[in-house]
Amino acid sequence: MKRREFIRKSVGAGFIAGTTLSFTGYNKLFGAELNEKNTPYDLVAARGGEPEVMFDRAIAAMGGMQAYVKPNQSVLVKPNIGWDVIPERGANTNPGLVKRIIEHCFEAGAREVIVFDHTCDNWRRSYENSGIERAVNDGGGRIIPGNDESFYRDVTLPEARQMKEAKVHEALINADVFINVPVLKHHGGAQITISIKNLMGIVWDRRYMHRNDLQQCIADLGSYRKPDLNIVDAYRVMMQNGPRGVSEDDIVVMKSLIVSPDMVAADAAASRLFGATPAQIGHIRIGHEMGLGNMDLESQSIHRIVV
Repeated sequence: MKRREFIRKSVGAGFIAGTTLSFTGYNKLFGAELNEKNTPYDLVAARGGEPEVMFDRAIAAMGGMQAYVKPNQSVLVKPNIGWDVIPERGANTNPGLVKRIIEHCFEAGAREVIVFDHTCDNWRRSYENSGIERAVNDGGGRIIPGNDESFYRDVTLPEARQMKEAKVHEALINADVFINVPVLKHHGGAQITISIKNLMGIVWDRRYMHRNDLQQCIADLGSYRKPDLNIVDAYRVMMQNGPRGVSEDDIVVMKSLIVSPDMVAADAAASRLFGATPAQIGHIRIGHEMGLGNMDLESQSIHRIVV
């Protein structure tokens, strides 16, 4: 059996055996449906469609983008654009998803939508070859660089345990709304990279984090400013050799999406898609302990959509 086929079957078995996020049937697929408490869902998980369609359904179930973006607000959309690879490699956030999020922001009345990442590979090539630069332009947003220290400002992290200060990109400091759009994938240092880990792209000095208890520093960074909304791209999931990947053999096509205002809950759900339990991932467990969010999915109202 080829490596890619083995991974696909193993993940599929784990997904079906599943826990809270196993998809055994579905509820209403359209409209801003509310739970029995007449409040928005804590988390929406979608499966089986293209990223744009899954997001349309998921954000409707969360009350629409107008629940998060108000007229004349400035919005920062932060995808993973770290790597100079094509979308099929699964190292960066799906460009079609990014475009659709931007469109929803403008439909909700946003004044501007800004996109950036502090890339690992050359930023110009990463922006272009990921497909995200074009997606942002096509969606009417504005993509800006994160490659120069002059873009970053000193901030304190009073709730942090290890990383008490950092240099954060001014685009985040100035934004009214912060939408975090990670891609779910394997990471050699952090085990998995999802919502909380995606925040490493907002800071200048990531080397400090790698040298000083990476898992704690990731959680510490999450204490600076919690995203207003987290949208996890789990369409193409890199199961090994992350965060950059080696080839498309590292990818399992899951066609899934998770949306939540709680980054810890979003990561807990996504980790289960990956075949892990939330407590196994250091920064998710620490984030829960620090009160950054709730990894106990059984206590939350979760809406499942099958497209």
